[in-house]
Order: sequence, then structure tokens, then C-alpha cells
Amino acid sequence: MSILLISTSTLHGGSYLDYVEPYVRDTLGSARTVLFVPYALADRDAYAAKARARFEAMGYGLTSLHAAPDPRRAVADADAVFIGGGNTFRLLKALYDSQVMGAIRQRVAAGMPYIGSSAGSNVACPTIKTTNDMPIVQPPSLDALGLVRFQVNPHYLDADPRSTHMGETREQRLLEFHEENTKPVVGLREGAMLRIAQDGAIALAGTAGARIFRVGQAPVEVSPGAALRGLLG
Repeated sequence: MSILLISTSTLHGGSYLDYVEPYVRDTLGSARTVLFVPYALADRDAYAAKARARFEAMGYGLTSLHAAPDPRRAVADADAVFIGGGNTFRLLKALYDSQVMGAIRQRVAAGMPYIGSSAGSNVACPTIKTTNDMPIVQPPSLDALGLVRFQVNPHYLDADPRSTHMGETREQRLLEFHEENTKPVVGLREGAMLRIAQDGAIALAGTAGARIFRVGQAPVEVSPGAALRGLLG
């Protein structure tokens, strides 16, 4: 497997995918054309056009799954897949509706590069239970692609001790997740990403750290460059 799971596609003050371009290139390897999955946003045409312009600027071709007459054939023929961010529930429902879940799993297991950003990172996990999104639609199941054995919480935010907000912090919500579930969770701050290599190695990359949550244990802070395989099982 060659997997890149990105917390966010755009950092404040930057443009779409700018800060992740070196990691995208490294993940894609010899792939020259990317199959884009725009299902997380309502305007799929506009989303695909945005992604196409950015990947063409990097020297890659891009086709969009929503325009394919046979979605499963498009996955089978793809050099690589990039699933963009948006609403995770809408994305997962569309993946089920288009009947490509199994095809994506098989291709990634066989070595096809997979890049996910935000919601696209969520659906690489066993479930989407650690998304930040509202369930604006109802997918058949919360079970996702299961490309990795852990959960991701993109856009992870640390509690602000000066805030008067009385709602749950992100950490509290992830601790609630572990009251009912056992999978480890990586809280990916914006600017952070995970690189999963073909040998199963997991590394934290990017410009920000992450927080690892495991059942019955105190959260662990990790910095860019850290090897996480031992923490995530």
C-alpha cells in the first residue's frame, strides 16, 4: 500500500494542495493519471474542475469518478485515487451508491496509491465514527473502506484554556468514542498528515503534530517525523 491521509487540503494563507505537493508526488510515484472522487461536495463538476487544474499544474492527468459511465471499471483502470474533503456522510453514501467500495479496497491492497484529504481520510478508516461532520444524509452503514486499522480525526483542535465555550472539546468527544469503541484514533492537526508505506510503516509528516488516543491510556503527543506503527498496532 502507498497511502497519504491529509488533515486538510489548504492551510491558512496558502492555496489548494500547495503545502502537500511534495508528499502527493512521492505517494503517486510512477502514476501519471489520478482518479478523483468528488462525492463529498454537492457541486461535483466544480470540485472536479478545481482538482483537475491543480493536478495538471503538477503534471498529472485527472479524471473524475462522477463522470465515469462505469464507476467500478474506472477504479479498476485507475493509476491512483484521490478522495477530496467535504461532508463525510455524503461521501460515504455515494461510495456505497456507486458500488465502488470493494473495488477501491482491492486496488489499494494491490498497491494502487491512495490519497485522502479530510473526509477522504475519514473514509480510509474502519468507520467514519470520528468525523467532525453532521449526518446530512444516511449511508447504509458507518463502516468505511478500512484501508488502515485505526481512526483519524482531521482538523483536530486543542482546547483553548481562555475560551468560555462550554461545549465538549475535541478531546472529550474522542474520549467518548473510546467509551464505546476500541480502535486507536489519530487527532490530526491542520498541517499534519499520515504516510503509510507498502511495508506497513506509519509516519507523521507535515508541519504540525498529532495526538494519539488509545483505550484506557492517556493521550500521546507526537511530532512530525514520528513513527507511529507501534502506537497504532
